[in-house]
Amino acid sequence: MKQNLIGAICLSLAASMWGGMYVVSKYVLDYIPPLTLVWLRYVIAFVVLFVVLKIIHLKNDNRTEIKKSDWLLIAWIGFIGYFVSIAFQFIGTKLSDAHTGALITSATPAFIVVFARFILKEKLTVRKITSVLLATLGVVIVIGWDTKVGTYFLGTIILVGAAITWALLSVYVKVASKRLSSLAITTYAVFFALVFTTPAFVWELQSNDVYYQNTLIILGVIYLGVVSTAGAFFLWNKGMELMDAGVGSLFFFFQPLVGSFLGWLLLNEKLDVNFFIGGFLIMAGVVVVSLQKKKTM
Repeated sequence: MKQNLIGAICLSLAASMWGGMYVVSKYVLDYIPPLTLVWLRYVIAFVVLFVVLKIIHLKNDNRTEIKKSDWLLIAWIGFIGYFVSIAFQFIGTKLSDAHTGALITSATPAFIVVFARFILKEKLTVRKITSVLLATLGVVIVIGWDTKVGTYFLGTIILVGAAITWALLSVYVKVASKRLSSLAITTYAVFFALVFTTPAFVWELQSNDVYYQNTLIILGVIYLGVVSTAGAFFLWNKGMELMDAGVGSLFFFFQPLVGSFLGWLLLNEKLDVNFFIGGFLIMAGVVVVSLQKKKTM
């Protein structure tokens, strides 16, 4: 029970950090192109994570030691999740808007449940499916269905790809965590993502300008690198290590919920009754699947 509680806290914090990411990234993307921003995030995140990993390694944590057979899996996690998924997320948001991005990527938990069934052999129970449907309905109510999917067709397709690839990352992190620590997985997967992103970053700079003369832009990049990447990636992987992937996926729904709340708190956006109805349904979905977990222990 304690393990599930810690996992729930980690996943909730990670999703909450990403909730604030949409506001920050949308502002920074007006000055820095998407793939360049992803590259900057990973440079900062890798430095932070590597320093922490080395400090932990001094304490002889044997789960930070990686065998040759593990490198391919970590490289795959870095490619499919931290390179493809994040690049899709930034490009899709750039081609659409933060509202559409939040709505489309909220399909991620459903994909996680499906992939967990086939890759991890987790049981697909009625209670788990009900939880995902309740929480998904809650997200739709919070954000609303009034999107410009037709206008943003290409951006929407790319955002669907972001949701699918992040679901794959979450499942394969669960596979890797059976032998490796979450910190080691996150650190070296971010390193591989940095390697994969570098050619795209160099190519993008050939036709795009980068503006960094604004203090808010610099602070935004640091926030995205330290908090939304190093911190949130580690917490998400740690939470997935401690919980079933299908159960942990439900906490992803805190992202749009927190994003809407921060929009009200920081940007003076209005919260109507839909926010509270949708928030209740999201919480209900989490409670339903949590009750299932308690009964099986």
